[in-house]
Amino acid sequence: MNKELFLEIGTEEIPAGFLPKAMADMEAMIRKELEHARLSFGEIRTLATPRRLVLCVQGLPALQPDAETCALGPAKNIAFDSEGKPSKAAEGFARGQGVSVADLQLVSTDKGEYVAAVKKESGRPAPDLLAEILPRFIANIPFRKSMRWSDLDVRFARPIHWIVALFDGVVIPFSFGTVQSGNISRGHRFMANQPFPVRDCAHYLEECERHFVIPDPAQRKDTIRREIHRVAKAAGGHLLPDEGLLDEVTYLVEYPSVVKGGFSTVFLDVPKEVLITSMRSHQRYFSIVDDNGRLMPGFITINNTLTEDPSVVVKGNERVLRARLSDARFFFEEDKKISLEARVESLKQVVYQQKLGTSFEKMERFRALAEGLAESLNPAVRAKASRAAFLCKADLVTGMVGEFPEVQGIMGREYALLQGEDPEVAVAIAEHYRPTQAGGDLPTSDIGAFVSMADKVDTICGCFGVGLIPTGSADPYALRRCALGVINIVQTPWMRQWRPAATTWWMRRHGSAHWRRSRGATTSSRWPWPSSASATSSRKGWRQPSTRSCFRTVPNKSCMRHSWRCRQMSRPPSRAASMLPHWQRSPPCGVPWTSSSTGSWSWPRMNG
Repeated sequence: MNKELFLEIGTEEIPAGFLPKAMADMEAMIRKELEHARLSFGEIRTLATPRRLVLCVQGLPALQPDAETCALGPAKNIAFDSEGKPSKAAEGFARGQGVSVADLQLVSTDKGEYVAAVKKESGRPAPDLLAEILPRFIANIPFRKSMRWSDLDVRFARPIHWIVALFDGVVIPFSFGTVQSGNISRGHRFMANQPFPVRDCAHYLEECERHFVIPDPAQRKDTIRREIHRVAKAAGGHLLPDEGLLDEVTYLVEYPSVVKGGFSTVFLDVPKEVLITSMRSHQRYFSIVDDNGRLMPGFITINNTLTEDPSVVVKGNERVLRARLSDARFFFEEDKKISLEARVESLKQVVYQQKLGTSFEKMERFRALAEGLAESLNPAVRAKASRAAFLCKADLVTGMVGEFPEVQGIMGREYALLQGEDPEVAVAIAEHYRPTQAGGDLPTSDIGAFVSMADKVDTICGCFGVGLIPTGSADPYALRRCALGVINIVQTPWMRQWRPAATTWWMRRHGSAHWRRSRGATTSSRWPWPSSASATSSRKGWRQPSTRSCFRTVPNKSCMRHSWRCRQMSRPPSRAASMLPHWQRSPPCGVPWTSSSTGSWSWPRMNG
């Protein structure tokens, strides 16, 4: 007969970002536990609010099925002597399996006959198994951060206050810390903070609705989406789409209610990105825009309670937001007093990375790269690319970015436009951070793409050059994201026309060598370059050298400096060409060969 397992873990408020992953982990974990316990099951459902995690499993049997196990032991000729008496090996195997020697059986396999211990295990009642499984299941739910409370040894995302554990309506007895499982749940903390009994999952959902709790996050999300669109339309505008914020507030409330507030129009002089960021990041407010996409002086917030007088809630939210927007307006007015060009000097006081110098030095490095890209791919925008690279980091030392780091680049664009910079340069300043995430927006102009790629390539080469290489579990400098960003930019349709030239230019310049030269580095053991090689020629063919060497005579061999040319060669040079002096047969990139003391050809050590 199919039975139902119902589990509710009642806690203090769990952070919203923990809950979606916890729901997925709970489903995967209980599936694994039930399969290991040989309990068949049907649908698994997980629910979550800030104060509770819920698990419901349908189709469980009342009794675990019987099982028969067969453990192979030693071969027959080892387990028994010539007289058929059991040997020490057979006795030890039987003792280890917990059976007598007389119970051992012979089993035929592809390798011959072996001794085996066949054990039959009778099925146990499902409630007894679940009483052992559920405490372990609760303890192993993974969170980014767990905590301990009181003097207990158990850990969880937040302290646990109650546990409901039922199998076919009957309590599964166990304890977690000092909390004993039962059949009593609780309603909304403020609107119905009362205990209520639970019979099964369906009864639980009905009782939760009566006690102002919506356990299903999908239902809460649909309710919030419907209400905020209704309120925005009633205000004469449209909701600014923000799916990430909608997902977040869904897990911040148990019983959502929508409230609309407003702010003074004087704050609309501040760039709308700042206003949206302030409302979204700090207050979790939704923004309202008009038919033309302009920001309106209003916001929508989601409460966790129903209030008798919504105006009191509105005034409180407006007071908090007014202080935030006043700070933003102050920083905006103060930042306008100093030009971006004047702020560039302040980057000399900002350490980018201890081994890689200041932000000013980094800017100089990728500015040269951006100029080189523009010169090779689109010379008409070289000056603008250089100007954009020069100014793109200046907003990092403004008060606005210091208060709202999320608007870096955006404020650089706004300040550049206010100070009369070329609009293309201003747009490139904002776009050079793109893409900021997987599937994010890419630069829309050549200038923005050149500066973005140069910045990211400098970061990659610099970090690898000083040994800051990402591992399988850690990438603190987001080098993978930088590399993927460069790849995504190059793969855009409008960049395809530049791709062959970009590849040739970059391999010619070779980023890591360019970075070392711009840093003024000298030859040392820190920068190992191949100093000699052992390739020789003969009448029968060419002998392949080490892959760390570079030879014009060896095609398709990787190297540290000239692989861009080696890979393009389809065959070794003619015998006449190979007999020329080495200074007359240098690679097309112009870096000459040198002759070592052994007479073999190699590349010289590079100064920087």
